[in-house]
Amino acid sequence: MTVTMKRTGAVRGYSVYQIGLHWLIAALVLVQLIFGESMSVVIEAAEEGKVPSAFDSNLAWIHYYFGIAILGLVAVRLALRLKNGAPPPPASSGAIELAGKLSHWLFYVLLVGVPITGLLGYSYGDPFGELHTFAKPVFVILIGLHVAASLYHQFWRKDGLLMRMLRPD
Repeated sequence: MTVTMKRTGAVRGYSVYQIGLHWLIAALVLVQLIFGESMSVVIEAAEEGKVPSAFDSNLAWIHYYFGIAILGLVAVRLALRLKNGAPPPPASSGAIELAGKLSHWLFYVLLVGVPITGLLGYSYGDPFGELHTFAKPVFVILIGLHVAASLYHQFWRKDGLLMRMLRPD
């Protein structure tokens, strides 16, 4: 599917691939945030010479491989964004538009940086592991703001912003 353009050449909406990647990455990040503590349990058990439970070990491996998957999917998503662009934000104040741009780029920084620091932390320990752990509350706050802003646009401003990530154009 190609991105639909207006006669001016501006992108009108996201492609089905961009939308699919958005929601797939969101689901993987949610799993990581919920079950990621198992990796810490496994690492601490290894440091103490103990054997972690099979449940924690399996969740730790899921965390490891989902992190690699997120990194790869984000690379594809960034390539699609560079190739296809993104639709312009709805008309709003400069502060709201700036907050939207900054939060989206912070998402990209986290979606690349967190898996990398996780891999480095797994292989080399701290300070990478500490940086990786520090990212969890940042992610949670950013996701909360993202959801709140989406709902604000959908139900208060009624500008159709949320629909762009639900329906391809």
